[in-house]
Amino acid sequence: MEAILEWGVSVVISVISTTKYLGIAFLMALESANIPIPSEIIMPFAGYLVSQGELRFWLVVFWGAVGNLIGSLVSYYLGFFGGRPFLSRFGKFFFMKNSDLDFADGFFKKHGSFAIFLARLLPIVRTFISFPAGVSRMNIWKFSLYTMAGSLIWSFFLTFIGVKAGENWKLLEPLFKKFDWLIAFILLLCLVWWILRHILNNQEKEKNE
Repeated sequence: MEAILEWGVSVVISVISTTKYLGIAFLMALESANIPIPSEIIMPFAGYLVSQGELRFWLVVFWGAVGNLIGSLVSYYLGFFGGRPFLSRFGKFFFMKNSDLDFADGFFKKHGSFAIFLARLLPIVRTFISFPAGVSRMNIWKFSLYTMAGSLIWSFFLTFIGVKAGENWKLLEPLFKKFDWLIAFILLLCLVWWILRHILNNQEKEKNE
């Protein structure tokens, strides 16, 4: 696992060192398109290059956010065009029913803007929120606006930390990982709740038949 992580860090360093802002946008787009390349590595390293005078702070922040938006739109449209047919057919294998999809539609219609904005500030969640937003066909303009707003804040935060850390930017990774594990644990609890809810509902339905 550590070897894979080190390889990922070396790829990020190589891409950004070679292609600068384009590389930042490309890597951040991959992260937001459901490919697990941590922004917690991308942006702090870019911040380190800012501290060395090789890049400009606000351009790093801007292109990081633009990359997020591009990748998020890819994931959104995957959900928009293919997500609902897929889940309607295979959702039962993920303990999902049509009523769950209807609930998600209502959620994104009422709270989608806040959910998208907040998700951009949370590890793990930010990578995968776009697909369900597309499945529920959230308004694309609101989706794009709040994605960009949240991504700008996230990019600013990580770049600023990278600038302050300087050559020690790699030492930030273990700290971010601890927060990642916390988010992953919360998501695991949600998954357990989701499965138990499905099982209990089925048992209740069998009793009433």
